[in-house]
Amino acid sequence: MAWCFCCSCAGANQMPTRYIYAIIFLFTNLIAWVVRDYSREAFSTLRHFQGCYGVHTCLASEGVLRLSFGCFVFFAIMFVTTVGTSRIGGLRDGWHCGWWPLKFLLWILLMILPFFVPPAIIKVYGEIARFGAGVFLVIQLFSIVNFAYWWNEKWLAPENSRRCFLPMLIVTTLSYVFCLIGLVIMYVWFAPKPSCSLNIFFISWTLVLLLTMTLVSLHPKVSAGLMTSGLISLYIVFLCWSAIMSEPRSEVCNTRPRQTGKADLLTVLSFFMGLVAIVFATFSTGADSNPFVPANPTPDPENQEIKRVPYSYGFFHFVFAVGSMYFAMLFVGWNLHQTMLKWSIDVGWASVWVKITNEWLAAGVYIWTMVSSVVSNIRQFS
Repeated sequence: MAWCFCCSCAGANQMPTRYIYAIIFLFTNLIAWVVRDYSREAFSTLRHFQGCYGVHTCLASEGVLRLSFGCFVFFAIMFVTTVGTSRIGGLRDGWHCGWWPLKFLLWILLMILPFFVPPAIIKVYGEIARFGAGVFLVIQLFSIVNFAYWWNEKWLAPENSRRCFLPMLIVTTLSYVFCLIGLVIMYVWFAPKPSCSLNIFFISWTLVLLLTMTLVSLHPKVSAGLMTSGLISLYIVFLCWSAIMSEPRSEVCNTRPRQTGKADLLTVLSFFMGLVAIVFATFSTGADSNPFVPANPTPDPENQEIKRVPYSYGFFHFVFAVGSMYFAMLFVGWNLHQTMLKWSIDVGWASVWVKITNEWLAAGVYIWTMVSSVVSNIRQFS
């Protein structure tokens, strides 16, 4: 097994390799959190940071951006060196799932070196990171829509349709029930007064999108299936809920307790759940290259011994690269000049509008896939 860490790896080890990259990404998130919330006083004695637009700014938002920049460079290097890898056993395949001492050393250096980069460069990176984080959200959106279609078509396949009828009925029913419950609770908790016009609009428009998707999916020429629409509806209701919960504490229409900066049990659990959600979203999106990367060509019958890679290495690292930008935006609330409270994540009006826009885009993409299937008879992204 020792040779696996320096050279090529066996085919059976290529799938677990992804978890090592996810762990590296998780540790980067944890370091960014510590730097943002607990390292201001420790770094304030270092002369290098005295001119960094003020110590507090440098070690809060800018400190996160520096670590994000290092993580981005790490996965960008992995992307450039593995993109286009098609077969197991080659040099790039070995680099992807081996050479761990060298890659760990590279990661450690990239966690340190960005703190010696001029602030002006980090500021430019922060602006670029907004765009990169948006790219990540779009990729995630297409991945979720593709997964919903795949799940629906898998259960509707002739060999599964009979035994999967009841599970499909249960999943569809629960999806719509949770959607309705979520909408009612949002009206009660987040729109208690007629003056809460913005929240009322957000929730009501989510209901309109839900009904529109369902009606389009039921059209005889579409026949997308209620389960697919139910799953996407559940996703957009979640986005609406998450967007309203990201509103600043000064927003009086939100009657629920939110992130206060105090280390109470609920806040700490919510923070770490959010952290795990970031890593899981990046990992699951990177592992699903079907909507974006063409399938491997059929192997030559005369070369049956050639084994294709089980997933797209390049796409996997690309997602983690833009995911590095995404976690930075969550840690600073999409506002490069905002000082976040301790134990808080993705809070502020910028975060609200990013999530709402993502919700509307998700509904639009799903409706487009249904309508385009009528025109071109093709629904799958791949």
